[in-house]
Amino acid sequence: MKIVIRLDDISPGMDMGKFRRFKRLLDENHIRPLIGVIPENMDPKLELAEDETDEDGPASRNRVSDPDDKIKEKDYAFWHLVRNLQTEGWIIAMHGLHHVYTTRKGGMLPLNKQSEFAGIDLETQIKMIAEGKKILGTHGIATDFFMAPSHSYDRNTMTALAENGFRRITDGFGKKAYRRFDMTFYPISFKKDAVLKDEREGYTTFVVHTNTLNGDDFAFYEKVFESGRVVSWDEWLMQEPEEASDFQGIKEYLMARFKYIAVHKRW
Repeated sequence: MKIVIRLDDISPGMDMGKFRRFKRLLDENHIRPLIGVIPENMDPKLELAEDETDEDGPASRNRVSDPDDKIKEKDYAFWHLVRNLQTEGWIIAMHGLHHVYTTRKGGMLPLNKQSEFAGIDLETQIKMIAEGKKILGTHGIATDFFMAPSHSYDRNTMTALAENGFRRITDGFGKKAYRRFDMTFYPISFKKDAVLKDEREGYTTFVVHTNTLNGDDFAFYEKVFESGRVVSWDEWLMQEPEEASDFQGIKEYLMARFKYIAVHKRW
């Protein structure tokens, strides 16, 4: 099975040192990932102290390299980086709006019991998605890809996304991209170790949070990349998605519930 990489929680306050270290691994192996960019992060857990965010120092977050540059946006260096990554062929997904959990709902893929979207009325979700899209647009970022914080979304989220022109989601389980709710889903891995032993055809996504990576994690991904099974997202995006079966939703829900119990109840 082939593997693609998605990087979550991309925001101005992230651990830029770890992000750059992981980017070097990707670049060395000619891998272009998908990254989930938070339009306007308000999650304090994702904000490091300013002197920890960048090896160049806190001022680099807002520095404009050219004094005559007319762009004076907040966190200029970060958004300049995101635009450059998109130019390099990295795929950008909108990662929620504020990355703040306001409900205790797991939604359609209950891997967690917290959500920014699941359990929220349709009108509010439409406005939230529209606001996130507008914020990205002001920074020159356009995308039709969505990444839900904590993998939690519901039917209202599907409608809100469609209303705002989103057509693709990085989530779900399976070995192929599939169509459901007028969206194309690109599944994530259920268990990474099992994927690495699976020799069958198909694709899946390894979810990476660079903020929390440690030395063992970097060593793990070095070996994964050396296996030659990790490919860039553009390869998967060229594959024709299949229509989801009538049981896709039930299967995913049960798998997610089982994984939640296994992780949190330590079965």
